[in-house]
Amino acid sequence: MTENDPSTHDPAAPRHPETGQQPAQGGWAGNPYGEQAQPESGGTPQYSEPSYHAVTGADPSYGAQTANPWSAQGAPMPSGQPQQSVYPPPNPYGQPGTSVYPAPAPEPKRSGGKLLAGVALIALLVGGIAGGTVGYLTGGTSGSVGNALDAPKPAQQTGNAPAGSVEAVAQKLSPSVVELQVSGQQGAGEGSGFVISTDGYILTNNHVVEVAANGGQIQAVFQDGKKAAATVVGRDPTTDIAVVKVNGVANLTPVELGRSDDLRVGQSVVAIGSPFELAGTVTSGIVSSLHRPVRAGGSSGDQTTVMDAVQTDAAINPGNSGGPLANMSGQVIGINSAIYSPQSASGGQGGSEGGNVGIGFAIPIDQARRTADTIIKTGQAVQTYIGAEVKNAPQGGAELGAIKAGSPAEKAGLKAGDVVTKIDDRPIDSADTLVAAVRTRAPDEKATFTLADGRTAEVTLGGQPVQPN
Repeated sequence: MTENDPSTHDPAAPRHPETGQQPAQGGWAGNPYGEQAQPESGGTPQYSEPSYHAVTGADPSYGAQTANPWSAQGAPMPSGQPQQSVYPPPNPYGQPGTSVYPAPAPEPKRSGGKLLAGVALIALLVGGIAGGTVGYLTGGTSGSVGNALDAPKPAQQTGNAPAGSVEAVAQKLSPSVVELQVSGQQGAGEGSGFVISTDGYILTNNHVVEVAANGGQIQAVFQDGKKAAATVVGRDPTTDIAVVKVNGVANLTPVELGRSDDLRVGQSVVAIGSPFELAGTVTSGIVSSLHRPVRAGGSSGDQTTVMDAVQTDAAINPGNSGGPLANMSGQVIGINSAIYSPQSASGGQGGSEGGNVGIGFAIPIDQARRTADTIIKTGQAVQTYIGAEVKNAPQGGAELGAIKAGSPAEKAGLKAGDVVTKIDDRPIDSADTLVAAVRTRAPDEKATFTLADGRTAEVTLGGQPVQPN
């Protein structure tokens, strides 16, 4: 046994006059000033653990049977005696000879910690008393009482939204944004799009309408609730762009297209779309980065849909795909297309449907405008290319593989094994960066390729028709 063993009994310790029992260590049960067992310390709290891919779719109660904590020693009143009020408590130091308890043994010296605890308790009680007094005095004062429920409503908002505000952008663009409900043999889904002509042309993502490309159905739902059937005009899987046209609808409100070649990191932007079928949802943020090579709508093992994306932290979720990303003048500067989902099992691109984590990607409108215009005029998209296979170079850059005969790359004197490190003034650090840089340019444009060995080559970019799958 140790000195703190509660089973140790001191024969000289006083006994309760009614029960004859010795007190537990620290005093009789119910004594708020006796030594109390300390609770065991808890363990460390446990917390639950909280790809790029296309975005489509009671304090203890002192009862009658409990000893009154304010009576002397906290002991219950002896049985058979009348109950007395505990306020004020009976004086344990009454007339000599009247106490029913033997004289208490001398108190042992208390440690400094226990003394501080006692002081804290007193301070708490004093604070409570003082607070009660202040409340009583304040409650007794006279004067008028204010109540927000009695105040009149403020004047109703009138006039236009402030220019350059999110509200103004939403008012300007919302009538032009549609929800696209799509179905086909391989499934159904929904996404977004925006009107680009009064006679019903709508720009969206290829991955939004792909399921309905061969005999499926597309229905456009406008801001006012009107619905209209739509058909695919043309689509480009390599840039993830498609154009559809609604039937039997006229005098639509087209958006105003901006430009993406002069965007700046940090400038404010607004996204509008139908995330999780919540049509007309408006979110805002900034341009987080520019020229971000991202594969969207394709598998992580190929370069089918590498785009030169505008990165934004505006909330983009499944269903926002195909919707506009606009500047604060309400001009569309991108098409929302993909989000980064870290929970994807693939660890990056093309994974399961996820939600917004503040990393979204949009196709630059300059590229989308060129592709859409070609689709409307010819019914087919044209892809910019150089005619060479490409992979990541071990030392950085993009290493060229097999060169196609008669291609722009061959005509410029490029050979297999050459490592491209720059196109004009843009550094090339990977194969995807090279592909994205080429696809943002138009066919017949000239570009200067800088190689790792210091040589340069001027390449006249080519164009070839895209055959949708």
